[in-house]
Amino acid sequence: MTHFDIAVVGGGLAGSVAAIALARAGRSVALIAPKAAATDGRTTALMDQSIRMMERLGLWDAILPHAAALSTMQIIDGTKRLLRAPTVAFRSAEIGLEAFGYNIPNTALNDVLGKAVEAETRIAVFRSIAEDIAVDADRVRIALAGGEELEADFVIGADGRKSKTREAAGVGVRTWSYPQTAVVLNFAHTLPHQNISTEFHGESGPFTQVPLPGLRSSLVWVVDPKEAERLLGLSLAALSEAVETRMQSMLGKVTVEEGVQAWPLSGMTANRYGKGRAAFIGEAGHAFPPIGAQGLNLSLRDIATLEDILTDRSGARIDARAGDRFDGRRKLDVLSRTASVDLLNRSLLSSLLPVQMLRATGLQILASFAPLRNLVMHEGVAPGHSLSAFPNFLREKIRR
Repeated sequence: MTHFDIAVVGGGLAGSVAAIALARAGRSVALIAPKAAATDGRTTALMDQSIRMMERLGLWDAILPHAAALSTMQIIDGTKRLLRAPTVAFRSAEIGLEAFGYNIPNTALNDVLGKAVEAETRIAVFRSIAEDIAVDADRVRIALAGGEELEADFVIGADGRKSKTREAAGVGVRTWSYPQTAVVLNFAHTLPHQNISTEFHGESGPFTQVPLPGLRSSLVWVVDPKEAERLLGLSLAALSEAVETRMQSMLGKVTVEEGVQAWPLSGMTANRYGKGRAAFIGEAGHAFPPIGAQGLNLSLRDIATLEDILTDRSGARIDARAGDRFDGRRKLDVLSRTASVDLLNRSLLSSLLPVQMLRATGLQILASFAPLRNLVMHEGVAPGHSLSAFPNFLREKIRR
């Protein structure tokens, strides 16, 4: 039975980055990554902290040609409600950054990561399904669909919401759903986006345009399921007209590209993010609506924590409680991000006047009070750092 320091189950974006990071941290890694069944037409926005990680791993130079900078992120209240919030623009230059992050097609990300995995001598790739995973106090055993068996000191589940790894470790989940579907597409336009991402808030959810290289953008349009069905039934020409109208022709004439997809919105969080000789990252540990560019960025922070816990150049065996340490260190970040995305999404759906008032007031304060807006921007690109500095920030404002 072949032995590895770490087995990573799942070869998506999170699993691939985890394998690369931990191999470069000196560990032998088995990446169990069956071929993807379909092409992923979505895009991913990586924030500044995640870009720094990609640079550290030597991946960013290959990703950059496919990426579009996000220099301004604006929120526009597109509802027809009595209380409407003002437009709020967050500009990266206000906090000394050229861009908050970059938007990249998932096909390009997968291609770069795939080549990096192939070039990494400490990674052995198994294009097979993990049929059985057994996690005990001493080791992890994995039986593959082709009959091969592996053994590892630690397993990382990056195998999605129905994670076999998480199930093998005896960890349950909490799930919830939303009365919404995300229609996801890419489109060309005749006016330059000027690296501005615009999020229209509507009664059924956000309509979020994010720049791509050239005269192209990606779109996540959150609507109720019946409306999603109607949009998917439109011709590309009719859908292009609908997108242009919803955007108030801000980017000129719109041409929606082939490959429109729809994803029902739901949320999930594992009861633990690690246990014993196992950890769960990406959607094996947490999943929520595509709001605020949180998904992969949160997963990359999972991986950075695993790097810190599992790196050992001396060749020492991984501790049997490494998963418990990971769980303790990731709980606050994951739960706070999950709660904030859930709260924002539900506030858009609520027809209660007090909720609308709170939301409008909050955005009004952000629009008019630069120091607080800067604090929020810092928290968005480097979670945790600005909040730890908040007491000093507050004392300074009180003194003034």
